[in-house]
Amino acid sequence: MSQPDVTAAPSSAPLTGLRVLDLATLFAGPLAATMLGDFGAEVVKVEHPSRPDPSRGHGPSKDGIGLWWKILGRNKRTITLDLSKPAGRTTLLRLVSTADVVIENFRPGTLEKWDLGWDELSAVNPRLVLTRVTGFGQFGPYARRPGFGTLAEAMSGFAAMTGEPDAPPTLPPFGLADSIAALATSYAVMTALAARERTGEGQVVDMAIIEPILTVLGPQPTWYDQLGHVQPRTGNRSQNNAPRNTYRTADGTWVAVSTSAQSVAERVMRLVGRPELIDEPWFASGADRARHADVLDSAVGDWIARHGRADVLAAFEKAEAAVAPIQDVRDVMTDPQYQALDTVTTVDDPELGPLRMQNVLFRLSATPGAIRWAGRPHGADTEEVLTELGLTPADVKELREEGVV
Repeated sequence: MSQPDVTAAPSSAPLTGLRVLDLATLFAGPLAATMLGDFGAEVVKVEHPSRPDPSRGHGPSKDGIGLWWKILGRNKRTITLDLSKPAGRTTLLRLVSTADVVIENFRPGTLEKWDLGWDELSAVNPRLVLTRVTGFGQFGPYARRPGFGTLAEAMSGFAAMTGEPDAPPTLPPFGLADSIAALATSYAVMTALAARERTGEGQVVDMAIIEPILTVLGPQPTWYDQLGHVQPRTGNRSQNNAPRNTYRTADGTWVAVSTSAQSVAERVMRLVGRPELIDEPWFASGADRARHADVLDSAVGDWIARHGRADVLAAFEKAEAAVAPIQDVRDVMTDPQYQALDTVTTVDDPELGPLRMQNVLFRLSATPGAIRWAGRPHGADTEEVLTELGLTPADVKELREEGVV
């Protein structure tokens, strides 16, 4: 299989011409860089010569090649550089002078220890957007603590409200807080770049992983501030509407039902043969229905338990009521809606051949994004990128001998 062209994005891509240096690891910072690369940014992934991004070894691998990295590293050119060495610092500054964005997630003070803080970086590139992604932000009593998404899921209130009422708090089995922070980081970068268009100057983005997840949890702080209300664990149920739960079908599969709209709740009750519940005084509001969830869950659950999943889905669709099958990844790969959207697409990879992964995050009608290549080997583009900076082959050889690259 031929090697991918890793030099430039199509001119139609909206972020073509934007250069991003990805110095970050695990996972929010690198994923933000991936999202920028998906829409045309030239992303240069900078890794330590002997300690590559740990995501290369996270999760299952095939033939010794980490599969998570193939997604996280897509659309990135990969180079190695030891920033703690003087020659590494000098080389990074040369790279920074050509870049629009730097994304890093070292503990606060680390770049400054290497004389690579904002003062030094902005001196060589006043238009730079330095994006600092850490667990707790750049200041405050926790700033220098090791920070991971799990801690954000715990601190934010997510774990406290997730799970069954009589069960322990529940953490997600994937990088939820990191992924939310990655979305927020890519948005922050584009906001800072938009400001640069007006001012001509770059700035520092300070992204604390503990904050975006708190935002997506909704009005918890306001409810507590105004009412002293603390949302309890309610399992799959909602305090704002009912029926809202997962229900087992006659053939042993599961479906999820939502009735956030009053009209949908009424349709569900007619469908399951309990129209008399609609006339109950408490049925008229979502919060009151939630207080009668036992009755409503019984009505819906009993009806679903008597029908196979295909029949349940067909009946709900005919009734214009909201339902979805509980799917695992096997179902996702064959789901007709995901197939129509090409949500899981195929990428040709020189190492693994045809490789399926999530597609770019959204569709643009005129300037679409694209996966141009999957994650590349550690340091695969070092010589090419450094040569583009003006280093000679002899310079690169010397850096290798010094352990800088």
